[in-house]
Amino acid sequence: MNNQKSDLRKKIEQTLSYIRQQTQIQPQIGIVLGTGLGALVKEVEIEKELSYRDVPHFPISTVETHAGKLITGHLSGKPVVAMQGRFHFYEGYSMHQITFPIRLMKFMGISTLLISNAAGGMNPLYRKGDMMIMDDHINLLGDNPLIGPNDDNLGPRFPDMSEPYSKRLIDLAEQIALEEKIKVQRGVYIAVSGPNLETRAEYRFLRSVGGDVVGMSTVPEVIVARHMDIEVFGVSIITDECFPDALQPADVSDIIKTANEAQPRLTLLMKRLVEKL
Repeated sequence: MNNQKSDLRKKIEQTLSYIRQQTQIQPQIGIVLGTGLGALVKEVEIEKELSYRDVPHFPISTVETHAGKLITGHLSGKPVVAMQGRFHFYEGYSMHQITFPIRLMKFMGISTLLISNAAGGMNPLYRKGDMMIMDDHINLLGDNPLIGPNDDNLGPRFPDMSEPYSKRLIDLAEQIALEEKIKVQRGVYIAVSGPNLETRAEYRFLRSVGGDVVGMSTVPEVIVARHMDIEVFGVSIITDECFPDALQPADVSDIIKTANEAQPRLTLLMKRLVEKL
């Protein structure tokens, strides 16, 4: 695939051409904001705000807590591009559609990706409202964004995943958390397709294979980021406790409320991390 330009690269370049007509900003950092975690945008000195509906080749976010905006501007003095709302496998999008914005961000100029999500806590030491820094993941989505022809100009056929989440960024974030007295956990995120929440037997299984939290996003974006040699930092807000022997029916409004309550701490952590980059 070296000589011929892939369809994917043509689409990226068409979208980039549209973005360049709207903004000349060259972001260094990409940010993906998940469920109920859009408040970080308030800290961005916004230069341009684009609805996903207007961006060529972008899917449209169908989850009500996801605003569906691509934002460029400055955070802590650094040029950034932020996705306020993401796409999920359970919405019916393909892996290529879900990860297209990450490819675009790389072409816009980013070398670092900060990604957040809401997740269910399975580690008995975790509590609702805790933040967990992701230091590894397990992909149980049943699909992978790199399946299909590989465009060698985007990344290698067999990318290494020995360090999906940057040790350097994890160390920085833990240092900031200590300074700001923010409690953080550190663990393994498991991605499942959803949209239903898990059964008690599934939670037992997911915990037994090494998961600390479970969610329905993030892993496809991280795989593609690493494919394109982008350094990644990921953080989960634990919005519900998923302990099989004391499992309560999940209340989505309660999950969103917990995510909203955790926002100030996540925002502070992300803001300080960008400062130090």
